Amino acid sequence: MTERITKSMAKNIYYGGGAFALLIFFALTFDTVNQIPHRSNQQDMTASVVAGKKIWEDNNCVGCHTIIGEGAYYAPELMNVFQRRGGSDEVAFKDYMQGWMAAQPLDTPHRRKMPQFNLTQEQVDFLSDFLIWTSKVNANEWPPTIEG
Repeated sequence: MTERITKSMAKNIYYGGGAFALLIFFALTFDTVNQIPHRSNQQDMTASVVAGKKIWEDNNCVGCHTIIGEGAYYAPELMNVFQRRGGSDEVAFKDYMQGWMAAQPLDTPHRRKMPQFNLTQEQVDFLSDFLIWTSKVNANEWPPTIEG
């Protein structure tokens, strides 16, 4: 004997499923909002970090690079560049960034060329502070490899 779904049963499934999906959505939203303060590293955000983010945006760095997995995949991921190139030493990293940015564009065969942005030393330090701050955001072990 086959049992048919009545209009009443279909309506109950529709409303019950919708309510369940909405409940899950609100629970996940609540969890995400509660996680953000513990993962965002917001307490270490300084004026120089904000200035570095503005330089990042003004020069469209995300047009080539990714940061925390967001952006273009033309150039390397920069979330962990502080650990890769500075060894977690802020002074060494800022010195590295000053040299790297001044040396652009490198004339290396078979390598993509990064443009010369003509940033001041202060602007490069701001950008370095932004990259140092970004490296301390809890991003669930992203990127998966040290080279990004």
